[in-house]
Amino acid sequence: MTTVRSIEWLVMCGCIAAAFTGGGVFAEAAAASQAPPAKVANAAQPIAVPVAAVVSQSIERTIALPGDLVAFQDVAIHARVPGFIDAISVDRGSTVRRGALLARIVAPELRTQLSEGEAKVQTAQAQLAEAEAALTAEQATFTRLQKASETPGVVAGNDVQIAEQKVAAGKARVSASMRQVEAMREAAQSLREVESYLQVTAPFDGVVTERMAHVGTFVGPGAGPIVRLQQVSPLRLVVAVPEAQVGSIKVGEPVPFTVASFPGEKFASKVARVSRALDTKTRTMAVELDVANGSGALAPGMFAEIQWPVRRAGSSLLVPRSAVAVTTERTFVVRVRNGVIEWVDIKRGATIDNLVEVIGDLKPGDEVAVRGTDELRVGAPARAVKQAAK
Repeated sequence: MTTVRSIEWLVMCGCIAAAFTGGGVFAEAAAASQAPPAKVANAAQPIAVPVAAVVSQSIERTIALPGDLVAFQDVAIHARVPGFIDAISVDRGSTVRRGALLARIVAPELRTQLSEGEAKVQTAQAQLAEAEAALTAEQATFTRLQKASETPGVVAGNDVQIAEQKVAAGKARVSASMRQVEAMREAAQSLREVESYLQVTAPFDGVVTERMAHVGTFVGPGAGPIVRLQQVSPLRLVVAVPEAQVGSIKVGEPVPFTVASFPGEKFASKVARVSRALDTKTRTMAVELDVANGSGALAPGMFAEIQWPVRRAGSSLLVPRSAVAVTTERTFVVRVRNGVIEWVDIKRGATIDNLVEVIGDLKPGDEVAVRGTDELRVGAPARAVKQAAK
C-alpha cells in the first residue's frame, strides 16, 4: 500500500512539472509574437558601371579614294586640208616641243589654186593701173577745159560738164579697181595660210602616244587622225569624292597619293579644280588635282590611291567604339546620369582609332558605359566608375 501511494505521488509531481514547463514555452511564444519585426535589407543595390566621358573634338583624318591619272591635254591631230602625207617625222613615244614638225602634206590642187589667185592679183593690179592712167588723162582734160572756159565763147559750157563727169567716173573706176585688188590679195593670202597647214606642227609640249598614219596616207578634215599627242607634265589626277566628304574640299590643299608601279613611294598633288556638281548615279563629285610629273615617271592611265583629307566644319562628339550597343531595333549608348541608367539612341559617324563619332542627344562630359550592352537595363540604379576614353 505504501508502494501504491509512492507511485501516485510521483505521478502528481510529474504533471505539475510538465504544466510549469508548458507554460514557459507558451510565454516565450507570446513574447516573440509581440516583438518588433527585423529590418529588411534593400534588394536593389547600385551596379558598378565602368564609364568614359563623351569628348568633343574636331575630326581630321584621311580616307583612301581611287583616282585616275590623265593627260593634262589630250588631242588627236587631224590635217586641216585634204592631201597626202609626204613625210612624218614622229612615232609612238616621241617627245616633241610646241611648234615641232609632225608631218608634211602635199596637196597639188592647193598649189594650183594659189597660182591662180596670184595671177588674179596681178590682173587686178593691171586694171587698177589702167584706171588710174585714164583718170589722170581725164583730170588733165577737165582742167584745161575749165581754164579755157574762163574766156567767154572759147569752150562750150556743156563740154566742161562732160569732162567733169568723166573725171568722176574715172575716180569710181579707180576706187573699184583698188577694192578688187585688195580682195584678190586677201584671197591669195588665205590660200597661202591654207598652204601653211600642209606643215602639221605640235600645238603644245607633249608625247606622241599613237601614230595612225604613214607616208602616202590620205588625210583631211573628214579623214582619220595622224597622231595622238598628250601633255604628260603636268598631269591631271581625277578623283570622285563621296557626297559626305564634299564639304572638306579645299582648293590648293596638297594631297599625297601612291601608284602600283612604284610601291611604297608617295607622290604629291594639289587640289586644282572642282566640278561643283554631283553625279546623280554615284553621288560623288569629280575633283581634279594637278601633278607636276617633272621626272616623267607617271603616265596617263595609271590608277592611283589617294589619301584624301577629311575634316568636319565643327567639333564632333566621340565615345569608345565598345560603348555603342547595337540591337535589331536600335543603336544606342548607355548613359549613367544621376545614378540611373539611360539608353540614348545615336547614329554612328566616322571612326578614329578606338573612338567613334556619335550623333544623338548627348553633350560633352556625359558619362557612358565603356561597354554598351542591353543587359544594363533602363532605370536601374548604377554607380559610375570613371575610365579615360582611349
